[in-house]
Amino acid sequence: MKILSSLNKQQKEAVALLQIGTFLEYFDLMLYVHMAVLLNSLFFPKTDPHTASLLTAFAFCSTFVLRPFGAILFGYIGDNYGRKTTIIITTALMSLSCVIMANLPTYAQIGITAAWCVTLCRVFQGLSSMGEIMGALVYMTEITKPPVQYPAVSFISLAAFTGSCAALAMSALVTTVGLNWRIAFWVGAAIAAAGSIARTRLRETPDFIEKINKRNKKQQQKNAGSDESHQVTDCEKMKNQTTVAFFFIYCGWPVCFFLAYMYFNSILQRVYGYTPEDVILHNFVLSIIHVVSCYVLSVMSFKIFPLFILKVKGYIFLGLSILFPILIYMTTSHYQLFILQAVLIIVALGDYPAVGIFVKHIPVLKRVTATSFLYSLSRAVTYVITSFGLVYLTEFLGHWGIWVILLPATIGYLWAVNHYENLESIEKVNMSMKNLSYS
Repeated sequence: MKILSSLNKQQKEAVALLQIGTFLEYFDLMLYVHMAVLLNSLFFPKTDPHTASLLTAFAFCSTFVLRPFGAILFGYIGDNYGRKTTIIITTALMSLSCVIMANLPTYAQIGITAAWCVTLCRVFQGLSSMGEIMGALVYMTEITKPPVQYPAVSFISLAAFTGSCAALAMSALVTTVGLNWRIAFWVGAAIAAAGSIARTRLRETPDFIEKINKRNKKQQQKNAGSDESHQVTDCEKMKNQTTVAFFFIYCGWPVCFFLAYMYFNSILQRVYGYTPEDVILHNFVLSIIHVVSCYVLSVMSFKIFPLFILKVKGYIFLGLSILFPILIYMTTSHYQLFILQAVLIIVALGDYPAVGIFVKHIPVLKRVTATSFLYSLSRAVTYVITSFGLVYLTEFLGHWGIWVILLPATIGYLWAVNHYENLESIEKVNMSMKNLSYS
């Protein structure tokens, strides 16, 4: 493939190690999410359908609500001690949480303590996954240049989606064959540990080393009382509009994910008589479509500007958003419902294949902290609003309640894409003027 031939040996090794690690990390993270339809009945008390929906939302959101704290912690480590250190620590933490969950007694055995314990494990998984995914995306952005940067960074997102798909495959295998569900978490713990060890081969990024050296030099000059200390001051600052745009970009996917993989579960069970095992298998097939679409878009970005791809997807999704409640009411079979879910996944509001563009507009020595915090905050806010909000909105408004969440998220996403297009245009003009001055 031409993309791979454009990478040097170190970059190829980094792509492989980061992809493997992210795959394993998201396999572990999404294992409970996709088995929630089965595991919630084991770890939470049996209640009426309304309360069950709230408990499901609570179990789902517990993975994301404390992620901003993980972003601050691991962002600090990543921006002060290195991208590599962050990635290794977070992968090891994910493995530990899987070991605990594999041995956790159920509600029938220890009562409500089981619910609190599993929620706590989900919180730790969310914290570790936060540092891992953004650390990997920043790492790959900093060791590559466009146009190969676009697909190379997007392949990290592809690895995350593939890990989620594999988690669904494992869930389907366990529930279909009748294996003990704990086996899935033992497998997750083992592969996360392997990923953590493999990532020790990574080297620190040149951008981080350069900035750290400049900062150390500044500190030395300050300590020595040098008059030249102002020359190496890092004047990079976060721009307010870019901060807001980054936030809106990452608000899009949580809405799409919840609608595609969670919202329809109750419909499939209530209307079409799906069992929990059927739902897991249904979502597994859906996840394969998601992985394939991510791969196609990532490869396309090598030739087509990523922001153009996102803008086209965004406007298609806007049209789909307007029709979404109508299309749900029109469905008369689970096959039609699956097609609607598949279309939603293909044109979903995501960051790939433009992740590298979003990351590079964040100052280097704030990059891991800022991207991780904004990413996690957007996930926490949007997942909470979507999962809990839809319980009440659809209760009073039916499927029309989806508009209250879907349309603002789509409009904010399109504004954010337009903002990054303007930033890229300004950067091109500045580069042209710089080249002219050299000539």
